[in-house]
Amino acid sequence: MTTNEPSTEQDLRKAEGQVRTELAAAYRLVALFGWDDLVFTHLSARVPGPDHHFLINPYGLLFHEITASSLVKVDQEGKVVEAAGLGRVNPAGFTIHSAVHMGRDDAGAVMHLHAPDGVAVSAHRDGLLPLSQTAMLCLDHLCYHEYEGVALNLEERDRLIRDLGNRSMMILRNHGVLTAGKDVPETFTYLYFLMKACEIQVKAQSCGPTYLPSEQAIRTTAEQSQQLGMAAKLTWPALIRLLDSKNPGYAV
Repeated sequence: MTTNEPSTEQDLRKAEGQVRTELAAAYRLVALFGWDDLVFTHLSARVPGPDHHFLINPYGLLFHEITASSLVKVDQEGKVVEAAGLGRVNPAGFTIHSAVHMGRDDAGAVMHLHAPDGVAVSAHRDGLLPLSQTAMLCLDHLCYHEYEGVALNLEERDRLIRDLGNRSMMILRNHGVLTAGKDVPETFTYLYFLMKACEIQVKAQSCGPTYLPSEQAIRTTAEQSQQLGMAAKLTWPALIRLLDSKNPGYAV
């Protein structure tokens, strides 16, 4: 446990409550933006404290139904530690999320989607292209992982974390997208930029030949992208206000 982490039992409960609320909000926001896939795909967040537990959705609830108390707490072996209702988790979700939480101490949250535009770009030979400012802000944070089948083989975890390295965004080939960050607000911000870049690319390529900026412009934008995660300080409070107006009740 680092000196910045909560130490007393009361502090730990309070910190976990905040993480639960933020993660439930992220699920609702994914549904609001139309990025969900019925009960499939998953977002997770590390539980504060020394036990290496993380929170993930109960397998069977739609994303717009998720609440803070409905999230399932699991350990790194996939065993359910705490569940208020549905106590089962998606096995593929456990494989992917446990890989990142085990392999990256700095990953406080992990988000994985099968949204169509993200999957479309994951299947494109060239992956994400620098067709927009949004994409260029993502490229220096981005890596790729080859498709191996539905992620049920725990041995894939080593290869996934190897491919992720220290990056914050990943395109899982022929599968979808993934982001990792220090906390839920930062990770959702990365997710928003990556999904928006994919959406723009799909639309641009549907219009015909595309135009690429200069290499110098791409390098300049990559340098400017290094503080991208800090955008969460502005975007997350605004997103919470949006969610409170559209789909409140996630904090219970």
